[in-house]
Amino acid sequence: MDMQEAAEKADALVYRTFGAVRPPLEWTHDASDHGGCGGSDEYGDVTRRAVVMTKVSAERRGALLGVIERYWKKTGLKITKVVSDKEFPEVYAETEDGLLRTGLVVGGQGQFFLDVQTACVRTSEVKAPGTQARGHSYYGKDVPRPNVTDPFWSSREPVTP
Repeated sequence: MDMQEAAEKADALVYRTFGAVRPPLEWTHDASDHGGCGGSDEYGDVTRRAVVMTKVSAERRGALLGVIERYWKKTGLKITKVVSDKEFPEVYAETEDGLLRTGLVVGGQGQFFLDVQTACVRTSEVKAPGTQARGHSYYGKDVPRPNVTDPFWSSREPVTP
């Protein structure tokens, strides 16, 4: 597998992860990185990033993390770490084959950041993400703080089980 093929798998994971969320969130691709690894020019890895643009209230953050964690488990990803910080929670997972490692992190103003990093694969050219963001695309630009209000995700009403 080369870096472009691995990047496409990472893009698909980002797209499917956010696609599993109901009601849907608005999100955008953020800057991607790729480069050498393993001390050789023959191998490289890719990191894809996405940012949630929907305002997620403090009362809904745990629900969103739970939806995504359950989706990852259901699709065969192994949860590798959970940080249960009240303000800045995080969850990390990886694919069974170890090709992809992903993390969902809550940052300032409750903004969610999703990173997917590939393992070392054969070096190749890497194109911009081929999947379409949901909402306004900020790819290649500075991503602002969350700026989309949603009746459910932005609500301050507690989530009832």
